Amino acid sequence: MEIVVAGSRGLIGTPLVAELQDRGHRVRRLVRRAARSSDEISWDPDAGHLDGHDLVGTDAVINLAGVNVAGGPLTAARKRAVLLSRTRTTSLLSQTIATLDPRPSVLLQASGIGAYGERGADLLDESQPLGETFFAGVVRRWEASTAAAEAAGIRVAHLRSGIVLAPHGGAAGRMLPLLRAGIGGPLGSGEQFWSWITLPDEVRAITHLLDAPVHGPVNLVATAATNAEITRALADALHRPAALRVPAWALRLVLGDFSQEVLGSVRAVPQALTASGFTHLHPDIASAAPYVTGRD
Repeated sequence: MEIVVAGSRGLIGTPLVAELQDRGHRVRRLVRRAARSSDEISWDPDAGHLDGHDLVGTDAVINLAGVNVAGGPLTAARKRAVLLSRTRTTSLLSQTIATLDPRPSVLLQASGIGAYGERGADLLDESQPLGETFFAGVVRRWEASTAAAEAAGIRVAHLRSGIVLAPHGGAAGRMLPLLRAGIGGPLGSGEQFWSWITLPDEVRAITHLLDAPVHGPVNLVATAATNAEITRALADALHRPAALRVPAWALRLVLGDFSQEVLGSVRAVPQALTASGFTHLHPDIASAAPYVTGRD
């Protein structure tokens, strides 16, 4: 299979490309500079430039592109960058592949579990309505940006990824140094549910969805756990305490609007993913903790 990947250098994209290549697929990366080899395709989403001729023969497209939402304070300018980095890339890809003949059979489009907003302990499958937070609004417009591909008959799956846990990078990359030093603990009350997935399962799920006949939103998550449960499982795997709670007011002061994603509660379930036949390597936080902490 010939697969085009946007956002191929990030936490998810890097191991995903390696996995796809190991499986015998040819991967071509979209890059925002002049292409340096036949496995690269130059594009400029901000200028609306992507030559459809470069995509001829593509069987599948995976779009993971987007500014890291946790990469800095959510100022008005950064909120705009978060939104446009997603909608511009998605719209351009969607509109371009819709014109191809033959067209790719599938577009796997990154999305996020922030789609549901603050929902407490409610179990959230893919049929649930979107929330009203900033990130839910981003997801609403992000997923709508695939309209051209869907109208052209391309199967589109929206990858509503949870918090991706890995030994390096992502949310755990910020938590683990504190826990190893014995100065970590729950965030806020710790009772908020975090919907998460390990990096290996994220990569396996995306690869699985290349062929599984799934379309529409797909929650890429394992069994949700509270922030306190996740913190305790990681601390236990490291044989460290986790008693130093970080008060909610301090998080709001430091993180600003992003604090709603840390303190908010989203208890998503992987209904569509499980129904498609996918099984997790790390279905719960007890099985994930040794991998995340490097103790497996």
